[in-house]
Amino acid sequence: MAKYRKLSRTSSQRKALLRGLVTDLLHHGRIKTTEAKAKEVRKIAEHLIALGIRERDNFEEVTIQAKVPRKDKDGKRVKEVVDGKRRTVYDTVDKTIKKDKPSRLHARHQMWKVLYPVTEKGEKRRDTKKVDLAAKLFDEYGPKYAGRNGGFTRIIKIGQRKGDGALEVVLELV
Repeated sequence: MAKYRKLSRTSSQRKALLRGLVTDLLHHGRIKTTEAKAKEVRKIAEHLIALGIRERDNFEEVTIQAKVPRKDKDGKRVKEVVDGKRRTVYDTVDKTIKKDKPSRLHARHQMWKVLYPVTEKGEKRRDTKKVDLAAKLFDEYGPKYAGRNGGFTRIIKIGQRKGDGALEVVLELV
């Protein structure tokens, strides 16, 4: 008896398909796919959410000194002339950051092995920003599902697909 569904694909194609579906599920909260794919994605997604729950509070806050460029009232960097060259003026500020402990860092690396990088597009081309799904798992899904022992996803059957008759479902986070 097989441990997983092969989904009529080679191993590299299957891995890429499942990684893409898991990334979309965790980014958007719900996806529409076939029943067989949804059952495979559910296993992977539940494991990642369980990692996020287990390691959600496993960090320490550290204060560091960072150099930040000084800005004027319009938000542009302030420049001054030093030795005939224009240089940006920097101020030193104290910042508090979250530093992962080793087990949380390992969990983050395990998540990165599965999840693809995600960028959200804005109205203009320069308005794109990267979304850290590992941080979303720790900060958003970890506290949300902290009281649950599994069962973070739900499969809702919506009927057969017109083209090939495959049973389509909606896989969503509870």
